[in-house]
Amino acid sequence: MKINNYEYDETYQGMRFEFKKVITNEDLDSFAKIVGDYNPLHCDVEFAKKKGFKDRVVYGMLAGSLFSTLVGMVCPGKNNLYLSQNLNFREPIYAGEELVIRGEILSKIDGINLLVIKTEIISNKSIKVEGVAKVRIIGDKDG
Repeated sequence: MKINNYEYDETYQGMRFEFKKVITNEDLDSFAKIVGDYNPLHCDVEFAKKKGFKDRVVYGMLAGSLFSTLVGMVCPGKNNLYLSQNLNFREPIYAGEELVIRGEILSKIDGINLLVIKTEIISNKSIKVEGVAKVRIIGDKDG
């Protein structure tokens, strides 16, 4: 994926951007090793099924971390300082689903170059995760 490099004045309220990602079972295993969370809902298919899910459930924070890719690579890209992100987990995500990670600039705060971005993860026409990110654009295009 190419890293973008938007300057503050190149962004606008209503600007939309997105990318696609499939989280694999290997991604779930790697995330478990990195963070040390071996909750069986995420690691054990049989346990997850006994709890009413169709498969291992993707970690919410793994899914939410895709918003870092959204602002760090897609918009604004290179010169951003990620200040905050809230997350609402609406529906489970399972390995193998094609996810659309989408952002839309809700507002801009001039003077401090702040973008307020609505963030969503969508699969099968359903919003799985939603939230709002606050991102400051720092530096310039050459840096």
